[in-house]
Amino acid sequence: MFSELVIPRRTIMTPGPVEAHPNVLRVMSSTILGQFDPAFLAIMDNVKEMIKVPFGTKNEQAFAIDGTSRSGLEAALIALIEPGDKVLIPVYGRFAYLLGEICERAKADIQYLKKDWTSPFDQADIIEAIDEFQPKIVAMVHGETANGQMQGLDQIGAACREREIFFVVDMVATYGGVPLFVDEWQVDIAIGGTQKCVSVPSGMSLITYNDRVEKVLTSRYQKELGLSKVDRNENHINNNYLDLSQLQRYWNSERINHHTEATTMIYALHEGLRAIINEGIENVWARHKLNDEAIVAGIKAMGLDFFGNVETKMPTVTPIMIPEGADDGEAIRNMLLEVFGVEIASSFGDLKGKVWRIGNMGYSSRRENVLQVLGALEAAMIYHGAKLNVGEAVKAALKVYGV
Repeated sequence: MFSELVIPRRTIMTPGPVEAHPNVLRVMSSTILGQFDPAFLAIMDNVKEMIKVPFGTKNEQAFAIDGTSRSGLEAALIALIEPGDKVLIPVYGRFAYLLGEICERAKADIQYLKKDWTSPFDQADIIEAIDEFQPKIVAMVHGETANGQMQGLDQIGAACREREIFFVVDMVATYGGVPLFVDEWQVDIAIGGTQKCVSVPSGMSLITYNDRVEKVLTSRYQKELGLSKVDRNENHINNNYLDLSQLQRYWNSERINHHTEATTMIYALHEGLRAIINEGIENVWARHKLNDEAIVAGIKAMGLDFFGNVETKMPTVTPIMIPEGADDGEAIRNMLLEVFGVEIASSFGDLKGKVWRIGNMGYSSRRENVLQVLGALEAAMIYHGAKLNVGEAVKAALKVYGV
């Protein structure tokens, strides 16, 4: 016999996943509807419109893809790439290499533009590389969670549009937490996720794209053989499950039977987006900014240093240098989790063992969580021998909140 699950309570302050909104958890226990039930189709139609708000777009096409955020990145890139297509990928952190991995498997000709991970690019440097390499696609990350840095996009998007280059942007870590202006920045395809600032469990990716992309999808459309023996296309997208040309037609009035939809995840997404929209998108941005300011003030007051350029830091992730004198950064992180019930993250590559990352996303971005993580981190560091300014972190955060 197996015992009933007992899930420990956690305060999750990582760069994802985050705590799910209570309304999200409530609707996930609702009755299952069939994927073509009129009641469910109405939910889908609402979700399509709500997805557009955090993206800052009026694109006709905006919908969800079953699978974690990576599924949306892959769907976007394989929709555009044909073997030999040139793709420029600016790298200032870990997840640009994920874009490269996807492009490599799609047989693209990839050019990486690399810099250190301490800050994003000067947009002029990317535009210069565009002119040198002359790619079909520029693919990059807006908010890089590995180092907490955020890239400016407005000049890059304009340059791509002038040169008739497709601009694909990973907005997974910024969607729903910081101002996004997909249309104004002239982004052709933008990808978000559920497990970060939308406060929904991991399992869906959000995507929007413009008419330029839709024209490509139309030219590559092939209906599944079991549905039609006529709609064949020699230039079809080389993936069935992540075929945007078919997924688009499942989410629009055609309603082709592409896959069995994860209905409870769509319920969850509806409530996560509804919470953002009802709070007011500008109020959501302001909440994340205020809580970020409190985290930064608390970390500074402890006497700890930040990794990278604080001026270009994401409001949703704070990278902290593990202080000298702390006998073991992972032991401190484990104590936070096991004793205080608070989770923060380590980092990747050269930053692993050197940097902690505090997330500030979605439903986790609350004053009580900020105060708890600061107090618990201070206590765990003191216990493990770190030298810091005792008793100052929470006090500094409270001043930010005007308490």
